[in-house]
Amino acid sequence: MEVQYGVLSLLSVGGFYATLRLVPKVKVLCLKAGLYGRDINKNGSSDIPESLGIVPGIAYLTVVIMFQPFFNTMLGYYNAGVLSICMMLLLGFADDVLDLRWRIKIGLSFLATLPLLVGYSGSTDIMLPDLVGYILGSNIIHLGVLYYIFMSMVSVFCTNSINIYAGVNGLEVVQSVVIAFSVCVYNILEISAGHDFSHSHTLSLFLLLPFATTSCGLLYHNWYPSSVFVGDTYTYFAGMALSVAGILGHFSRTLMLFFIPQLINFLLSLPQLFGLIPCPRHRLPRLNPKTGKLEATPNFTLINFALRILGPTSEHHLVIYLAVFQVLCSVLAFGIRYVVAPIFFIAPVVAKTH
Repeated sequence: MEVQYGVLSLLSVGGFYATLRLVPKVKVLCLKAGLYGRDINKNGSSDIPESLGIVPGIAYLTVVIMFQPFFNTMLGYYNAGVLSICMMLLLGFADDVLDLRWRIKIGLSFLATLPLLVGYSGSTDIMLPDLVGYILGSNIIHLGVLYYIFMSMVSVFCTNSINIYAGVNGLEVVQSVVIAFSVCVYNILEISAGHDFSHSHTLSLFLLLPFATTSCGLLYHNWYPSSVFVGDTYTYFAGMALSVAGILGHFSRTLMLFFIPQLINFLLSLPQLFGLIPCPRHRLPRLNPKTGKLEATPNFTLINFALRILGPTSEHHLVIYLAVFQVLCSVLAFGIRYVVAPIFFIAPVVAKTH
């Protein structure tokens, strides 16, 4: 096992440096191909190359494929997870190039989960709080095919929740990096505590550490002021990588605890997402050219909600505040998982038979 961790660490560091060095080269190609956008939160009007999420995506796939010979346990799950991530990366890049409609993107997101669902053969049971278990006679509920639908919904939520929680330089990547390292720490804690009986946490860690490091390489270029945009290529890739780690690690509910800001943003966005309130293409804050600061707009997003609380704020400070909030939510998630959850989830309650 020590050899596996050593090889994974070396490959992950290599993925970081590969992303760091390749982004400046690929961004030139993106500009030539017409893949660029304008940073409307800046006074300038220069073209910013887009879709650079393809670089850490390819670096990640290279790392996990090179690591495959060193990880023979649960290889079917490993390959299924990698294939779903690869399909979502392709979908994201296709969206950046073709500008797909939302209903098509949602449909293709479900399609990208198929390798994961087909390759999954683990438990389809969920544990309810003990109080509910004593009332019902059992706190173990067998979902069967409904569990596969649940896994698919988790994957689609993760990809799209990161995609809609965006709009300031570096936010898409920094939120993903914080979640990824938080989940890595969670896996390490569970492995160290001897709770990794089926090696599911090891599998999750092996799939997620390369994602975290390659994303750090991209964050260097995407942090304020961004020299590149990550595009839907990265947000879909990131969401699928995180959901695969949670599903194959058998901690989908715990994974959602690390998505607290994304859940808040999703709930705030529901009136616009369902057409109850007009929803513009870009729900970004507004730049005040006189002060150079961002101001809230009527759109229902966590970014605008933060600006209503903070008041006019520079983009640099705003993304720092949002990153700190993501970190604090991860701390809260660990508190809920290790302090609150054991109070309500103690041991399985099996229904009595007569």
